[in-house]
Amino acid sequence: MALDGIVTRAIVHELGPFIGARVGKIYQPNAHDLIFILRGAGGGGKLLLSANPTYPRLHLTDRNTVNPAEAPMFCMLMRKHCEGGTIESITQVGMERIIHINIRTRDELGDVSAKKIIIELMGRHSNIILTDLSTGTIIDGIHHVTPSISSYRNVMPGIAYLEPPQQHKLNPLEIGKEDFVTLFSSAEEAALLAGTLEEEPAEIIEGEIADLLRSLEEPKADGSGGPSPTADPIGWMVHAFSGMSPLIAGEIVRQRSAGGSEAAEPGRDQQDDASDDSSGNPLLLWEAFNQVLAPVREFRFSPVIGTNAKGKPVFSAIPLALPDESLKHYSSISACMEDYYGDKAERDTVKQRVSDLIRFLGNERSKNIKKLANLQKDLEEAEDADRYRIWGELLFASLYAVSKGDKEARLVNYYDENQAETTIPLDPLLTPSDNAQRYFKKYNKYKNSLRIIGEQLIKTHEEIAYMETLLQQLAHASLNDIEEIRDELVSQGYMRDRSKKGKKKKKTTRPTLQVFTSSEGVDIYVGKNNLQNEYVTNRLASANDTWLHTKDIPGSHVVIRSEEFGDATLEEAAQLAAYFSQAKQSSSVPVDCTLIRHVRKPSGAKPGFVIYDHQKTLFVTPDEARIKSLPNALRS
Repeated sequence: MALDGIVTRAIVHELGPFIGARVGKIYQPNAHDLIFILRGAGGGGKLLLSANPTYPRLHLTDRNTVNPAEAPMFCMLMRKHCEGGTIESITQVGMERIIHINIRTRDELGDVSAKKIIIELMGRHSNIILTDLSTGTIIDGIHHVTPSISSYRNVMPGIAYLEPPQQHKLNPLEIGKEDFVTLFSSAEEAALLAGTLEEEPAEIIEGEIADLLRSLEEPKADGSGGPSPTADPIGWMVHAFSGMSPLIAGEIVRQRSAGGSEAAEPGRDQQDDASDDSSGNPLLLWEAFNQVLAPVREFRFSPVIGTNAKGKPVFSAIPLALPDESLKHYSSISACMEDYYGDKAERDTVKQRVSDLIRFLGNERSKNIKKLANLQKDLEEAEDADRYRIWGELLFASLYAVSKGDKEARLVNYYDENQAETTIPLDPLLTPSDNAQRYFKKYNKYKNSLRIIGEQLIKTHEEIAYMETLLQQLAHASLNDIEEIRDELVSQGYMRDRSKKGKKKKKTTRPTLQVFTSSEGVDIYVGKNNLQNEYVTNRLASANDTWLHTKDIPGSHVVIRSEEFGDATLEEAAQLAAYFSQAKQSSSVPVDCTLIRHVRKPSGAKPGFVIYDHQKTLFVTPDEARIKSLPNALRS
């Protein structure tokens, strides 16, 4: 990953046509992200602003998101100050990962008001801050930074905005050949001098004087103080130039080693490049530096995604020398970032949210598997019930031949075809009649338990299947799906309601569903949890719609909402059923399909459980690329 100053420059350039656009609607799907619906200039679009601590970014998006029923406070504030406003400028601070968006709007009195949105894309310190343009005062930030978090600056309503700490780096797009060579030489001398000073004993100054001297040592914006450009050119460039990531610095070093030729071997190790014979020549490094950054100066971006030498996916706003088979080119930086990030941020958030659910369901499943083993043992014992009845009857028929104190009785078994003799264990403390009664009691106990064990076996198998179904659903769940699954577990009595007392949740009679459009233009509805499955199958679908589900495998209910469609639509629906199932990674997955009229829910069955007939079975291998190519939307 390399969301550096160069990628930020590409984003700002791409958003240039939206200057003059109007902010239509603002949404906040989660704690870190904002969605701006832009109208007018630039043709309109959906702009994602994300202060996610792991995946901070800003780009145009086509991704569908589920927004909370009640907008968060920060979203309401952004709507108040920015909705209906016009974007006046979108700028980057130098080559830093900081973007300013100025918006002109009108306040409650109708007076013109100007606001500035500051997007800081700085890893775990990322933030989206709304300020008053005229005063520089913070109106609010999506993440508050209190004095206990940072002693340098705070992000709280009502205080003056302070920029992040200066890194004292040079702008790589503003440096010329002579300055670059001078900087290279100075850095080399400084690195050698620093090495010499470390070897000599230095006078130690402590206390207040030392603090005063350190406060006077204000770093200069000249790129000094970094590693040796000869020994570590990548580290030196990252240290000296703002917006320079190790990925781009490594590309510069690679091109220097290749003499600026594009015929260099793709995927060559950057450490080998850094130690070649040309490492001490600043002119060769300048030529590569200038060649790599030339398209950045001229706003000629060619976004790519590829795999580096370590096998990790990376993206860049400019071409990279990576293995051709791993390279994928894009027409815009937004399309590149959309594809690169995909649903990574949501999946990470989902993983955090579902950890307790997965642990709970796993424990419940393990308990039921252990219960199943115990029931099987009880069943084996109960199946001997007839033996106890026979022993009781034989004892009653032969009371004259048995005496109190006997430990066993050897009697002819009249129920055996061969009239074989059988040995019956006895309690010597009981009379023959009491021993017979004891066996009849055992017989009645096990006879009754057979029925109960049978019922418990069916119930336990259903519990295990239910838990496995929910675990499979969590594997594909969105943030909205998780809450629906949690609510289902509460309503079924498995979990306690964690919501605050007195705060009633609004019942959603129509869940949000993911709807795919087949290559023939037919809508295919996919249920991601039991609430959605029951709604799609039992309420939404018509009698002659086609229903699909993986055969004997936990998965989603899929419905083709049409009576007329071709083989392509049926194949794609089967692909969706297999993909959104426990057999996602398998091949030749059996998928049953039938008409909705042949699908029904048994009385008292678990949520999402149905039985069906008149089905035919298709065998498909889930193709993720094909599924992702199908247009889809969220509908409620």
